[in-house]
Amino acid sequence: MQAIRSILVVIDPEHSESLALKRAKLIAGVTQAHLHLLVCDKRHDHAGMLGVLKAALVADGYSVTTEQAWNESLYETIIDVQQAEGCGLVIKQHFPDSPLKKALLTPADWKLLRHCPTPVLLVKTTGSWKDRVILAAVDVGNADGEHRHLHSTIIDHGYDIARLAKAHLHVISAHPSPMLSSADPTFQLKETIEARYREQCRAFQAEFDIDDQHLHIMEGPADVLIPFMAHKLQAAVTVIGTVARSGLSGVLIGNTAEAVLDTLESDVLVLKPQEVEDHLVELAVKE
Repeated sequence: MQAIRSILVVIDPEHSESLALKRAKLIAGVTQAHLHLLVCDKRHDHAGMLGVLKAALVADGYSVTTEQAWNESLYETIIDVQQAEGCGLVIKQHFPDSPLKKALLTPADWKLLRHCPTPVLLVKTTGSWKDRVILAAVDVGNADGEHRHLHSTIIDHGYDIARLAKAHLHVISAHPSPMLSSADPTFQLKETIEARYREQCRAFQAEFDIDDQHLHIMEGPADVLIPFMAHKLQAAVTVIGTVARSGLSGVLIGNTAEAVLDTLESDVLVLKPQEVEDHLVELAVKE
């Protein structure tokens, strides 16, 4: 996160207090990143509001530009501007959809998470990050190259946020429940599953300098356990990753990130492996 030189901040003109801007100021205050404020609206009539925001930020010492744009949809507009401006992080306030609307239409923020080539911080809370817990969610049981790179990215960003907010990094990793039908006897007994998982976790802990007090190993589905632990620890930010589920031609977000987005009570930072980011950049350039 220290390497991010430009941040795209999505401003919702219908909400007077921009939680996205609040988080962007915190990050840019430490990293000295440039802030590009974007209003996604067909009417382009928010120049006055953007001018006021920019003047206040410049007076506080921030580097700021502003833009009003629209292209087909909210997520496409955001990605177009992110690519044009070369922003390394997108920050947007999350507004949950109703269950009925979600059942009929794919939520806009899901589309943004699926297609945006860069990390996306979805802001849900008003509270300070200072002296709070930053929770990084990893899948230690998956040790292939793509997941190892993703684990490294998640932990690095978790440590970065913890440093800039003077917060504390905790890590959660869920492992599967016993399955009597499993072909591998290891996965038929709780004791053997946990023993194998803890062995994998010891290597993970040594690599990323995570002690036992800050690692939470739990049995069960990740989409249930991540919000549970975030609530228990009163986490300020949950850092979660996603990989391509159906090959790079599909680039579908891991549904854990989508499933926990509305149930998490914290802000959410979603990251992707480098090869997925690269592929999404190619797609964005072609469109």
